[in-house]
Amino acid sequence: MASEISDDFPGPDTSDRDLGEAVIAGDRSAVGRAITLVESTIPEHRRRAAALLEVLLPHTGSADRIGITGVPGVGKSTFIEAFGSKLTSQNHRVAVVAVDPSSSLSGGSILADKTRMSRLSVDDLAFIRPAPSSGTLGGVARSTRESMLVLEAAGYDLIIVETVGVGQSETVVHSLVDIFMVLMLAGAGDELQGIKKGVLELADLVAVNKADGDNAQRAELAAADYRRALHLLAPQSPNWSTPVVTCSALSGEGLDEIWELVQQHRRVLGESGERVRRRSDQMLNWMRAMVRERLLERVAADPVFAARNKELESSVVAGEITPSVAVDRLLDG
Repeated sequence: MASEISDDFPGPDTSDRDLGEAVIAGDRSAVGRAITLVESTIPEHRRRAAALLEVLLPHTGSADRIGITGVPGVGKSTFIEAFGSKLTSQNHRVAVVAVDPSSSLSGGSILADKTRMSRLSVDDLAFIRPAPSSGTLGGVARSTRESMLVLEAAGYDLIIVETVGVGQSETVVHSLVDIFMVLMLAGAGDELQGIKKGVLELADLVAVNKADGDNAQRAELAAADYRRALHLLAPQSPNWSTPVVTCSALSGEGLDEIWELVQQHRRVLGESGERVRRRSDQMLNWMRAMVRERLLERVAADPVFAARNKELESSVVAGEITPSVAVDRLLDG
């Protein structure tokens, strides 16, 4: 976001090609500067970000993109740190993009991701980046997609996108990734798990977390319940049935199985061609969403349109016309 541009923001004298080459070489400082550039909404920065992405695009596409969601308290950050650390110990390069709610005043992230993942944040094979939404899901989608391309070009072979687990952010993150994982809890109240019906329809993998100690048996029972629930839902893919497993981020139990399922998902969808089709559809939908966004920006910036819009809004508030009539008059001239 423009409000987040720091002292290390690449200035106008910085060659976008040089920055791109530094990213491709794996320069962590360059990766941070590149992500700051693609997050910016300033028109000049958008132009430069486009040039940068042209340099990076041939070096993207090979990473596994994993979306992870779950209700607050399910242990997403603890899980991601344990899962990511296990993979970096196997020489994988892991990047985490944490989609957080934003401050309505500053537009900045209000969750301290690096504090919550203190071990992973100092791992040389890991990179953690918050992706504040600035209050718009469109902002999440644009900045997160482009940040992921930067990270892939830098050689990170596993990109984890974490969503806060409330509202419609799950749908956005689902549209960005290859495999969408939902973390669940055992024994939580209906209020806490209120999102489960919607997200289960999106899930490629369900993991019941905190399956340790006295909670292990409850976790197994909850996993059985979720398996039964999934049988009632139409599968997303003709090639993949959503598995339900238990895990413990604290003990590490189940993490190897989850990683094997991620790899199996890639193999199955890769062999069927569905992985490529899914990514192509995501790119096309991304383009269409950006076209709509840019058209709205151009129209809203027109002074004649803005004045007419304000006039019609006043009429709607006064009860003189309905919103649908106002829209017709606004768009028909």
